[in-house]
Amino acid sequence: MDMKIALAGNPNCGKTTLFNDLTGSNQYVGNWPGVTVEKKEGRLKGRKDIVIQDLPGIYSLSPYTLEEVVARNYLVKEKPDAILNIVDGTNIERNLYLTTQLIELGLPVVVAVNMMDLVRRNGDQIDARKLSDALGCQVVEISALKGEGGVEAAELAAKMAQQKRAAELPHVFTGSVEHAIAHIEESIQGMVDDRYLRWYAVKVFERDEKVLADLNLSTDLRAHLEDHIVDCEKELDDDAESIITNQRYAYINDLVTKAVKKKGEKHRLSTSDKIDQIVTNRILALPIFAVVMFAVYWIAMGPFGTFLTDWTNDVLGTAWLVEIPRAALEGWGVNEVVVGLICDGALAGVGAVLGFVPQMLVLFLMLAILEDIGYMARIAFIMDRIFRKFGLSGKSFIPMLVGTGCGVPGVMASRTIENERDRRMTVMTTCFIPCGAKMPIIGLIAGALFGGSGLVAASAYFIGVAAIVISGIILKKTKMFAGDPAPFVMELPAYHIPSVGNVLRATWERGWSFIKRAGTVILASSIILWFLQGFGWENGAFGLVEDMNNSVLAAIGSAVAFIFVPLGFGNWRATVAVVTGLIAKENVVATFGVLYNFAGELSENGDEIWALVAQDYTAISAYSFMIFNLLCAPCFAAMGAIKREMNNAKWTAFAIGYMCVFAYVVSLIVYQIGGLITGEVSFGIGTVVAVVLVVGIVYLLFRKNKYEDERLTIRSVDAAGRRAALK
Repeated sequence: MDMKIALAGNPNCGKTTLFNDLTGSNQYVGNWPGVTVEKKEGRLKGRKDIVIQDLPGIYSLSPYTLEEVVARNYLVKEKPDAILNIVDGTNIERNLYLTTQLIELGLPVVVAVNMMDLVRRNGDQIDARKLSDALGCQVVEISALKGEGGVEAAELAAKMAQQKRAAELPHVFTGSVEHAIAHIEESIQGMVDDRYLRWYAVKVFERDEKVLADLNLSTDLRAHLEDHIVDCEKELDDDAESIITNQRYAYINDLVTKAVKKKGEKHRLSTSDKIDQIVTNRILALPIFAVVMFAVYWIAMGPFGTFLTDWTNDVLGTAWLVEIPRAALEGWGVNEVVVGLICDGALAGVGAVLGFVPQMLVLFLMLAILEDIGYMARIAFIMDRIFRKFGLSGKSFIPMLVGTGCGVPGVMASRTIENERDRRMTVMTTCFIPCGAKMPIIGLIAGALFGGSGLVAASAYFIGVAAIVISGIILKKTKMFAGDPAPFVMELPAYHIPSVGNVLRATWERGWSFIKRAGTVILASSIILWFLQGFGWENGAFGLVEDMNNSVLAAIGSAVAFIFVPLGFGNWRATVAVVTGLIAKENVVATFGVLYNFAGELSENGDEIWALVAQDYTAISAYSFMIFNLLCAPCFAAMGAIKREMNNAKWTAFAIGYMCVFAYVVSLIVYQIGGLITGEVSFGIGTVVAVVLVVGIVYLLFRKNKYEDERLTIRSVDAAGRRAALK
């Protein structure tokens, strides 16, 4: 039977590095059931019977964030055989808070003090024996980055699990607190597994409603225990949760004083602190950040990335993957429908997936390097001051930044945001930023109707940012997203040279996740689109059509084109282009090339059909068309990423629906009011609706937020309310 060892520790304590060192390639990545928090597990190298479960990085087992809920539920309900607690030796005081909670679970615990190479380099000393004696469990020294001591720590945890040796409970709590907790333990004994008795007692003392619901205490027993808790609160003149927290830190402070010796001045600046004085400086932070991001995107999206993408699209994706099989199938006399299905449907779909991959892998590689160095955490810190004003977290900036290259990794990057409401809002708004695939649309409209003006491209990004800001303000005033953005609590890890293994593994995991998830969506949608635009009624019969005007897609476009009449582009060509743009946004220009019967090879921005497009659109209607395609639902690949990150069909539908409605409203306002100003639209019902919508948006922006008291610290507010009621 497999033995399960759970890795638990604070964010940036080296847990992922240790996990990679312990498991190597024997690991599996997925999502925890029902949530989007990443789940990693693997087999210990050389021990196929030992499963290492990597828990999310957490600061405590109090359920404030989704990661803490996942970790807590796993430890209490899944019952691992042992816990390997990774502690950052350079910041041991803060890390030991979680350790005290883990020991209370009553499971075998091994504490692995990590980054000992840095501790020794700093001239500090940590007495593992004293820590072990005080904590009542085994304490070992390791350096995950250098591969020292990790495997031995895991094998020690496995040995303790075999012996069922739980940690002895340290004397964390004193006086009336210990008396109250002991009384609770006695009262609930027999209701839970004895291993978890102390942990449940502490949680009852803290009035953890989830634990109280799990225990299903009788009314009399709950009132009896409440009396003891209230007596303790009165004696110590504080609320229960604060009392527990204070005693933990008092115990940890005493423990560190005895077991840890720091060299030099207590408040001396480390090398990382000195770098941060420049990198996170209020004035220099943004310019430095701009330079770093420019370098990242120049490498990923510049000549090198473009060369890789062009080669993949033109050579691998088209010449090799599509045309060679097409020539072979035609040479064998295969039916043209089968050839079309295989080559234009399935293989072209695969080629579309591959076309995204090179630039994305380079971008993932650059971001993984920045993340491993420790700079990504600084970016979120820098941007938090700005984004908080619009109801978003500083961590929301990273997905939006990545989204300028491609919406898929942008959406995937939202998983770094702990608070579920903030993460969902970020997923809903990230794709408003014009990605690389939308640039051909901008180039087509700017070239055909605006003489190639660079202001059109600039305005596209301005509109994307404005859409995010407006959405953030409006959505934060709704019940679904109410409350302050998640408090910005993030460990700023020490700068260090990136690990080649960690960087390559992170790049591959993200890239492969995109290929699996987005690839299946693109492949399926490509086959469907091939059928819709290739088949229809022609010469009185249904079958392959020579003229796309007779296709099923054209019929569908004609049937629904009336929806876009108020937006200024209510013709079937524009409608079909919008639909094909859902496959990939660059398809919009390619579709126009087909619909305007251009026989040659079309350039990226469609220069060859500018004159034809200009005949069917005015400047304001073309601009409206551009805005709608920039803001509406993204490509199928990004939709697949949204589904993955939302992990809920209703939320996915809501996100896509919100983007489409928002795009429609903005485009309608632009065309109706802009057309009225230019004289191409006469005053009518459409204009009235546009004015009403403008007034409605202004009202939603400036109305009082009736949910402004719904804060993320609602547990403390509830606690205060309960105390007031008891008095």
